[in-house]
Amino acid sequence: MIKKILGTAFLVAILIAAYYGFNLYNTIYGSAVKQDTYLYIPTGSSYQEVLQLIDSTKCIESISGFDQVAELKSYPDLVKPGRYLLKKGMSNEEAINKLRIGTQDPVNFTFNNLRTIQQLAGVASRYFEPDSLSFLDQLTDPKVIKKYGFNQNQFPSLFIPNTYEMNWNTTAEEFIARMAREYKTFWTPNRQQKARQLNLSQSDVSTLASIVESETVKSDEKARVAGVYINRLQKGMPLQADPTLIFALGDFSIKRVTNDDKKIESPYNTYKYKGLPPGPIRLSEISSLESVLNYERHNFIYFCAKEDFSGYHNFTSSYRKHRQNARKYQNALNKRKIYR
Repeated sequence: MIKKILGTAFLVAILIAAYYGFNLYNTIYGSAVKQDTYLYIPTGSSYQEVLQLIDSTKCIESISGFDQVAELKSYPDLVKPGRYLLKKGMSNEEAINKLRIGTQDPVNFTFNNLRTIQQLAGVASRYFEPDSLSFLDQLTDPKVIKKYGFNQNQFPSLFIPNTYEMNWNTTAEEFIARMAREYKTFWTPNRQQKARQLNLSQSDVSTLASIVESETVKSDEKARVAGVYINRLQKGMPLQADPTLIFALGDFSIKRVTNDDKKIESPYNTYKYKGLPPGPIRLSEISSLESVLNYERHNFIYFCAKEDFSGYHNFTSSYRKHRQNARKYQNALNKRKIYR
C-alpha cells in the first residue's frame, strides 16, 4: 500500500514537474510576439519603463512571461536605448536577446528639397530621438561650425541630401559627425580636381549648385544652367540670380521678382554684387553638385523661363533675344495674374 502511495506521489511529482517544465520551455522558446512591432526605447529608460512600453503596444502574448524570461537573462540590468523591430512569432528569448544586446533596426533618414538649417533640424527630429531644438542648438553652434572648417554661411554645404541609414537614438552631435563623413566621401580626389579647375572651393561649388537647383526643377537642364553661371563668373559679370534675392528677402513664396527687390541691400543680392553669394541658398542635392562639376560647355550668357510654364528655359548669348524671351514670360505671368 505504501509503495502504491509512494509510486503515485512520485508519478504526480513527475507530471507536475513536466507540466511546469513544459510551461517554462514554452515561455522561453514558444511564440510570444503577436505582430510586427517597433519599440522605441528612449535613452535612460529603466526596465520597468520598457515593460510599460511593451505592455502598451500589446505585442506580447504574456507580459508576465516576458518579465520571467527577462529576469532569467538579466535584461533588467542591460537595457539599451534604440529602435527595435519585434517580429511576429519571435520567442521571448529571441526578443530579449535582441534588446539586451542592443541589435537596433536603423531608420532610413531621407532629406531633400530643404532651404535652411532650421528646416533640416525639423526634419531630423522626425526621424531621430532628439527634438528639433537639440538639433538646432548643435547646427547653429559657432564652435561646432568652426570644428568642421566652415563659417556660418557655408555650413549648409556640409549636408548633402540623400538617404542615410542611422540609428534612431543618434544624437545631434553624432548626426553632424556622420554628415561630415558623408561629405568627405562625396568629395573624392576627382571631384576636388574638377572644382580646382573651375577655381572654386568645395563650398563655392555647393553655393553655385544651390542656385542652379533653385533655378530649375529639370535635372536634364541643370548642367546647362550651371554653364550660364560659370560663363558669367569667368566674364566677371554679376550672376543676377533671382533665387538669391528671394533668399535675401526670406519669402520663399515669391514667384516673381520685381525691380524693387533688386535694390535690396544684402550680400546675397547677385544683381548688386558680383561673384558668388556668401553661402548656399539651399541644401544642394548631388545632381546639382554634379551639374556644376560637369557643367555644359556653351556660349550662353542669358536664360529665361519658357512662357509655356513647362519648367524649362530659353537660352541665348544675345541680350536682345533674351529681352524678347523675358517679355514673353512676363506677358505669360501677367495673363495668369502672377504679380508676386
